Amino acid sequence: MAKRDCIFCKIVAGESSTHKVYEDKDFLAFLDIRPLSPGHTLVIPKEHYRWVWDVPKVGKYFEAVRKLALALKKAFGTDFVLAKVVGDEIEHAHIWVFPTSEIPGDKNDLAGNAEKIREALG
Repeated sequence: MAKRDCIFCKIVAGESSTHKVYEDKDFLAFLDIRPLSPGHTLVIPKEHYRWVWDVPKVGKYFEAVRKLALALKKAFGTDFVLAKVVGDEIEHAHIWVFPTSEIPGDKNDLAGNAEKIREALG
């Protein structure tokens, strides 16, 4: 169930804009607005859960994260893709997936980076 004051729930509902790169029935992935590197992506469940560990389809969740990690490798020509689960800054389960900061490119070119990732996803 969505929370009214949750920015990620607003993104899922289409009430807040974002650079979406992937979506399926249960999960959504979009670029972070304060990226650590080009392609820094957040993967969230569409349903509101406070913590990643609360997501009932956690295996499917990590399959979506894996799909994004492989797309980032392809899109940015790197084998070094990191994933990070913290969750204290936004109270909605999310996983960061991002290439090493050593890759070339403008991390703030959200539209261009989103297009690269969508192309890599096929």
